[in-house]
Amino acid sequence: MSPADGAHGVRLRRLGIDTRQEATLFMRRDCAICRSEGFAAHSRVLVHFNGRSLIATLNQVTTNIIANGEASLSENAWQRLGVREGDEVTVSHPSPVESLGHVRAKLYGNRLDAPSMRAVLDDVVAERYSDIHLAAFVSACSGNNLDDEEILSLTAAMVETGERLQWDRSPVVDKHCVGGLPGNRTTPIVVPIVAACGLTMPKTSSRAITSPAGTADVMETLAPIALDLATMRRVVEREGACIVWGGAVRLAPADDIFIRVERALDIDSEGQLVASVLSKKVAAGSTHLVLDLPVGPTAKVRGPHAAERLETLLFYTSRAFGIEVRVLRSDGTQPVGRGIGPALEARDVLAVLQGDDGGLADLRARSLALAAAILELAGVSPEGGGMALAEAVLADGRAWRKFQAICDAQGGLREPPTAPYTRPVPAPRGGRIVAIDNRRIARVAKLAGAPDDPAAGIELHAAVGSRVRRGQSLFTVHAESPGELDYAFDYIATNHIVQIEDGD
Repeated sequence: MSPADGAHGVRLRRLGIDTRQEATLFMRRDCAICRSEGFAAHSRVLVHFNGRSLIATLNQVTTNIIANGEASLSENAWQRLGVREGDEVTVSHPSPVESLGHVRAKLYGNRLDAPSMRAVLDDVVAERYSDIHLAAFVSACSGNNLDDEEILSLTAAMVETGERLQWDRSPVVDKHCVGGLPGNRTTPIVVPIVAACGLTMPKTSSRAITSPAGTADVMETLAPIALDLATMRRVVEREGACIVWGGAVRLAPADDIFIRVERALDIDSEGQLVASVLSKKVAAGSTHLVLDLPVGPTAKVRGPHAAERLETLLFYTSRAFGIEVRVLRSDGTQPVGRGIGPALEARDVLAVLQGDDGGLADLRARSLALAAAILELAGVSPEGGGMALAEAVLADGRAWRKFQAICDAQGGLREPPTAPYTRPVPAPRGGRIVAIDNRRIARVAKLAGAPDDPAAGIELHAAVGSRVRRGQSLFTVHAESPGELDYAFDYIATNHIVQIEDGD
């Protein structure tokens, strides 16, 4: 992009406004540029400085916080343009973003062919879309609005618009859980088990979309995860594996842009889920993949029919890219482990790896089942022999030593933070716990501050099937501020989260 003819210059003043990833320009409503160019609030404008350009969303001010002839940028835009206070930038109308026509077509129910999907993704990755445009595309593709070929086209476009890794070894293995089950943090346990058996596992993980913690959020409390591609490659070459944030290495970068919007909308639809998962695996050079599908009435996958449909899409798309896949359906009726939230889940991971896993039998068993499936799929062990090998590697400390080595290669193992504010939730009656609502307990953890506050979340004290006394603690809420603790308890007071059958 370059400045258009007739572009006007303004001097920058730094206001320190954080709008997250969306670039925003702040100008006076009555300034000469806005009046002469017809710019209004939420106009898309081209900002140019010293050979660099970006498209920003205009916000207008009506006070003297900005003088005539001045403008300000959101913190994200300051960094992207490399400007300093007092620099002069030019502001003009950007060229039309033609691919928005494809988004409008999809909103009206038309299907997108591969070239149309690629045009949209090119502009998304080039950051030509505002958050409003991104939300429109995500919404247009949500539900069951993408057919099989569109999912394939979206996956391919997500791969093609980012970096790709190639390895001089095979197989290259990976695993992924489709989500929806709080506390199901198996990746940091599976990766060192598999790597200790000699397999290559360059694991890129996402931050939370609709959950209180993604694998990247959890791992970040234990070690650096924002590695560039060169560093990631060095870690894998040294230790055989890594656990990093996919957004830092630009593997399928559109995925992380969409995740930001999906998180705000609280949606994670089927077609986008398939494209999100598999684009990262293709870009990372994976050849063998094990997928965990928790199924339960309050999980992301509600029942057998939905699981079968998702499995079919995952197999169809994986095969198109030459990835060998095995899908494991797992129990999604209740949270896993004790912790829900980045630091609390990290503590569960450490306990399992160190063999001090009292009360974490479910997390340990799930991790071992996934590791065993990878070992068998990759041919390291015969069918039926993966579990014994995985159990041995975990039990004799090889997995824990490998995890420490991976963390050391990524920048060093660190202690997860502890929340300064906690409050237990007592059982309102005695009896047997018959259900825990995954979605609602995840909501409590998010209201307490997770995942943005890494120490925030939920610590579970009772599982489905256990008996509790009246007044016994069901779970404890952890927060980094009193206000967030209060928000969580306001929600708890009006929502049925743990169902208890009356009894002694």
